[in-house]
Amino acid sequence: MPDTEGHSHPPGPVPRLPRDEVRRRLLAAAERVFAERGYADSKLEDIARVAGFTKGAVYSNFGSKQELFGAILSERSEAELADVMAGLDAGADVPALIEQAARAVAQRIIDDTERGRLGLEIAARAIRDEGTGAVVAPMRRAQRASAGRAVRAVTERAGITPPVDPELAGTILHCLTNGLATEHLVDREGVDADTAERALRAVLGWLTEGARK
Repeated sequence: MPDTEGHSHPPGPVPRLPRDEVRRRLLAAAERVFAERGYADSKLEDIARVAGFTKGAVYSNFGSKQELFGAILSERSEAELADVMAGLDAGADVPALIEQAARAVAQRIIDDTERGRLGLEIAARAIRDEGTGAVVAPMRRAQRASAGRAVRAVTERAGITPPVDPELAGTILHCLTNGLATEHLVDREGVDADTAERALRAVLGWLTEGARK
């Protein structure tokens, strides 16, 4: 029946956001807050406020600040690896693949110093704090495993056999990339894009040297 007295009807219920969207907004807000304040000075209530939620929304999606931070680094790492892989020319020969991969990874090291700084901060904290270490160690294992799968995919596609198994090759590349990122943070002129690219090219070249077709 129509309202003839001019009374306004109360608004209907606000649709509940899908859990994936809540998680996406929390991760985006956390990345921003962590970048501005660093890990130690970032608070979950501030992250929740930036995302437009309560602190309870953070805990319902992530068990702790450590877990939230780990999720950011893991997702960014997976996305970056996927982008590098997608940028490789499927029809290129091995030397061209090495050039493409080395250039792409080196450029990310130079362009994304924020990720390197935050990664270094959380690694240092993991050494001192058992709870942080319990989050960081599995995350790093997963990153090394992803790198190993990428090596396996590229070498199988190219029909070559590396001198070490793909899992170990992935660990070598993962540690080299992290090391270059750290060195670039403290000595940007000494470890610039060219240096990083040449280092990556040398190791990738070794991994494919003498490979049998």
